[in-house]
Amino acid sequence: MEISIGFLSYVLLFFAMSFLGWLIEVVCKYIEFRRFINRGFLIGPYCPIYGVGSVLMVLLLERYASAPLTVFLLTMVVCGTLEYMTSYIMEKLFHARWWDYSHRRFNIDGRVCASTLIPFGILGMVLIYLIKPALFRLFQSIPAPLLLIVAILLCTVFAADTAVSTNILRNIRSTADLTGADDTEKLTKAVRERLSRQNMLFRRTLRAFPYVRIYNSRLLEQIRRRHDNAAKQANLRRKQLHTDFIRLDQKLRSELKKKGGRK
Repeated sequence: MEISIGFLSYVLLFFAMSFLGWLIEVVCKYIEFRRFINRGFLIGPYCPIYGVGSVLMVLLLERYASAPLTVFLLTMVVCGTLEYMTSYIMEKLFHARWWDYSHRRFNIDGRVCASTLIPFGILGMVLIYLIKPALFRLFQSIPAPLLLIVAILLCTVFAADTAVSTNILRNIRSTADLTGADDTEKLTKAVRERLSRQNMLFRRTLRAFPYVRIYNSRLLEQIRRRHDNAAKQANLRRKQLHTDFIRLDQKLRSELKKKGGRK
């Protein structure tokens, strides 16, 4: 079965932008911590969220290329939605908040914030107007069989990396479930200490997310119970306020009737 150069170009665009995203993340963390940090969930030099976002932007937003402001705004919507969903799914799967923007202004549930979406909007414009056209011209100049070989090799390495990294994340979750700490800060510290004695792949994953907050099943159950209790208390207060309001209304009506009867 023949695979079109167009399809292969999107596959290679995914890997190119994943690498560029990883490079951006590494540089940003180097500026913050003054040391190299291999960012991302995966071991290799790529952050697939950037690759997925880039492919989505090209497929969905290239039609608006004649309106740069529209591209900028829609890029923030696409990237914000993708980042929010990734954060939510990864937290549900592995019981950890891998990044948290709660301390930043204009954030949504600590998963996305304006200070990251605006750079994404700019990056989206660079992608649509500069990077994508240049890369696709390059891919068109390369023989299709060679593109296919490169794509297969990259996909094979990526699949193996995903399998290994997923197993590491599951082990981190299992370690958290075996830890008896009763809050996220103590639990995260305990997990880091335990995994620091494991192989370098475990240590790499935790170093990749300096601000990670890890949960376990027991802690999540406690959080759910507190949330349920708070909701019940709030519901009881609403009912009590409603009852008090009805009583006050009835009392006022009764007093008004009495005054009317005296007249």
